[in-house]
Amino acid sequence: MTTRTKTKRAKSGTPGSEGGRSGPRVIRKYPNRRLYDTVESRYVTLADIRRLVVERVDFVVLDRKSQQDITRSILLQVIAEQEGAGEALMSRDFLSQVIRSYGSGLHDFVGRYLDESIQLFAKEQRELRERFKSVVGIDPLETVTAVAQKNYQRWKGLQEEVFSRLPGFGGRGEKEEK
Repeated sequence: MTTRTKTKRAKSGTPGSEGGRSGPRVIRKYPNRRLYDTVESRYVTLADIRRLVVERVDFVVLDRKSQQDITRSILLQVIAEQEGAGEALMSRDFLSQVIRSYGSGLHDFVGRYLDESIQLFAKEQRELRERFKSVVGIDPLETVTAVAQKNYQRWKGLQEEVFSRLPGFGGRGEKEEK
């Protein structure tokens, strides 16, 4: 590691930086709206931010100019991208209710309620998976994922075989006509 890299990491306060300081990974948002990951030393997309969230990487997004923490607004952008990509999780009515709760005096209560509800849901899912695994001896999520992968491979192989035999798709039927 060069001296320049060590200095750069020490200034950013990222894990593994000089002096043993550790903290959340720092992502900087530049005025051109690009996000820069100071650990990987590269520009990242909202999909990369989503990956960090899924992998439970602790990070913070700072505005390069003001040094303001804008993590929440970036996370909302990730949610908006997921919702717009056909993976809608929240109904229109739910989103409308959330918007109505702002400024109503109840927004703190609604925020805490939603936060605690999702934490409770995640905890119950973990406990259910652990109980199932202790009784049956397998993790249901891993099992379903493995079966889905096998089925996908079988379906892909069958599809390739069918298309290889159809005329017009580069299959044998076209060659036999000549």
